[in-house]
Order: sequence, then C-alpha cells, then structure tokens
Amino acid sequence: MPHTWRPSVTVAAIIERDGRFLLIEEETSEGVRLNQPAGHLDPLETLEQAVTREVMEETAHEFFPSALVGMYMSRYSSKRRGTDVTYLRFTFCGTAGKEYDQPLDHGILRTMWMTRDEIAACQERHRSPIVLTCVDDYLAGKRTSLDLLHTHSSVFEGGLSLKTDVT
Repeated sequence: MPHTWRPSVTVAAIIERDGRFLLIEEETSEGVRLNQPAGHLDPLETLEQAVTREVMEETAHEFFPSALVGMYMSRYSSKRRGTDVTYLRFTFCGTAGKEYDQPLDHGILRTMWMTRDEIAACQERHRSPIVLTCVDDYLAGKRTSLDLLHTHSSVFEGGLSLKTDVT
C-alpha cells in the first residue's frame, strides 16, 4: 500500500496585552527558540481544545480563543536530524485568563511578553518562519469566526483507531 503524505497539524495562540505578545522560549533540537504558545493537535480533541490545552501547558495561563487568525502551512527541515516535516498550523487569537502556579511543559524555559518590533528583531531565534507572519496578520485585523470550525462527533466516538481514513 503506498504511503499517504500527511502534514502535522498544530495550533498556536496569539495573546496580546498592552501592545505585547505572549511568547515562550523553549529548548529545541536546534537550540533555544522563540514561539507562540503552540503544539500538536491530540486525538479526541477539537482545535479550540488543543490551543487552550497548549497555552495552559506552556504558559500556565488560561486561554479563551475568540477568533481564528489564519491557517498556515510551512516546512521544517532539520539539518541535524536530516528530516523534513510539513506543518499545518491553525493560529487563534484570544485572551489570557488566570495564571496558575504550575510548572511549564517540558522544554519550556520561560514565558516572555514582547512587542512586535522586539519579535521582528530576533527572527533568527524563531521556532517557525511564520511566528512573525501570524503576529502581523493579527495586527492587520485578520480574523475568522470560530463558527467556521466544526468537529464532527465521530472524532470522540469509539476511541482511537489507526485505520480511520475518512475522507
């Protein structure tokens, strides 16, 4: 059976407060990098649940998504590992709620609040080439209603199956 190519689905959060954006500094296989709170979509969750979970894990903040800023596709080539991965990223904007006293996810060194200009000044440290693009799209007012997203109930039924190619 031929291999079907699939991108890795990720979510990210744009959280602005007083002209500053919440970023994380994290240890990666390519060194210390900056990113929005972001991560992979897990089985049995909606995109909104995924971004809410990732923000809590990486920043210890509640997150309340209010809109979808955009859907982005990028490719990451690890020179060190010799691998190539394409990511399909759903970037949300919203507000941060309560901050909890809990450890941050493994590999997260700290959270930072940075201006757009500070983010632009350190692009060589960005985890993804679309970190700044997402901020710029947010600042340009790009927003789509969360009503656009629909998760069918089949996502939550019957547990996990590795043979679920539904088209």
